[in-house]
Amino acid sequence: MTATIDIERIYAAAPERIWELWTTAAGIESWWAPDGFEVRVDELDLRPGGELRYVMTATGPDQVAFMDSVGLPLSTSSRKFFTAVENETLLAYDTVVDFVPGQPEYRNRTSVTLTSVPNGTRVVMTIERMHDDEWTERIVAGRGNELDNLGAVLAH
Repeated sequence: MTATIDIERIYAAAPERIWELWTTAAGIESWWAPDGFEVRVDELDLRPGGELRYVMTATGPDQVAFMDSVGLPLSTSSRKFFTAVENETLLAYDTVVDFVPGQPEYRNRTSVTLTSVPNGTRVVMTIERMHDDEWTERIVAGRGNELDNLGAVLAH
């Protein structure tokens, strides 16, 4: 089993546009959350060592029911610390995983590479596996949904 999982999308958009959506508060708020959730950015310090803080809130009925069923609050504060910021090509960050009941806090690395391709941009999101298979499946599904939401924003 590999330590990381890659999720790839190709978008009919310039790297500059995708970078803007990934690195500004308004951009993040427009697509970051999985379906049935909303995001509000509280802090964005885009530099290695800088922090992204945001609140994600379940708003859809299915998502509210899921959060209740696993004992999680409807709103959670999240923190990410940027480890690499290379304009329009690479963004890497550690997510503080402090929201899993019964699991000690740890950090989980995500990196995103943007590469120009004919008629668009190839985006590869590389995610470290989480502490177990169930949570790894959840993060992969959530990140995949987020990338689909990014595609929907780019299509408009």
